[in-house]
Amino acid sequence: MEQVFGHTAYFLYVERDGMIEGVLPLAHMKSLLFGNRLSALPFCVYGGVAANTDAARQALFGEAESLAEKLGVASIEFKHERRQHTGWPVKDDLYFTFRKEMAEDDDAILQAIPRKQRAMVRKGIKAGLELEISDDAALVYALYAESVRNLGTPVFSRKLFPALAEVFGDACEMAVVKHEGRPVAGVLSFYFRDQVLPYYAGSIPQARALKAHDFMYWKLMCHARARGAKRFDFGRSKVGTGPFSFKKNWGFEPQPLHYEYWLKPGESLPELNPSNPKYRLVIDTWKKLPLPLANRLGPMISRHLG
Repeated sequence: MEQVFGHTAYFLYVERDGMIEGVLPLAHMKSLLFGNRLSALPFCVYGGVAANTDAARQALFGEAESLAEKLGVASIEFKHERRQHTGWPVKDDLYFTFRKEMAEDDDAILQAIPRKQRAMVRKGIKAGLELEISDDAALVYALYAESVRNLGTPVFSRKLFPALAEVFGDACEMAVVKHEGRPVAGVLSFYFRDQVLPYYAGSIPQARALKAHDFMYWKLMCHARARGAKRFDFGRSKVGTGPFSFKKNWGFEPQPLHYEYWLKPGESLPELNPSNPKYRLVIDTWKKLPLPLANRLGPMISRHLG
């Protein structure tokens, strides 16, 4: 948060008799265009309070409110999977997450994919696609940057992927799909306990005809299973979008995420997401930018979106 995005981070925790009972990481995001707020955590699917006891949970919420008042922020965003603070405003119909247990071996994983989507994977196999584990952060970033430009979204700083690889070590892994030796798609994934989470994925336009994304996620499941992971977390998507439908077509059931908000009196819920109609013109314009220009301007904007 601090080294890549320049946001001041606050790490709150509750300790009793030398034992940590709860944690709450927060980042302070402040800009003229997007407002003044705290988030737990920006750029993440999940976040907020993680506590073993109700006393720890309430202590963390209370300290977060005190910090918000001290900093003069308009809101605090908690990216919870379940409601934790009744009475606060909540967005529970915007983002959904997709998680599923993986089968035991490669063939079983393939057979577990619904028939129509399995046919897409087979097309990728027939096209001769190959997946390679990579430490080339610049390559995976380039594939990701092209994809998000095509979606009309400002890209993150190119410093992000190397920073994640350094901080998370073996729990952060990058993979690249190649066609006849040429990279066509890539993904940066995290491993946490028994889960694999493909977090940032991207591709060149030709990847669609090759079914590179279908092939990539199947091969990632197989690779992750061999690493000992048992659960595949497809991340979050918004209702009514292509990624939401894509993940459902893979047989994953959407589960609502409950993003909760503390609001300063008189403030309304922040609406910093691409579904907001007022950003439509900006998104359409961004899609048309030359890629080098989009990559240069993107990090200056994306650091404030969270």
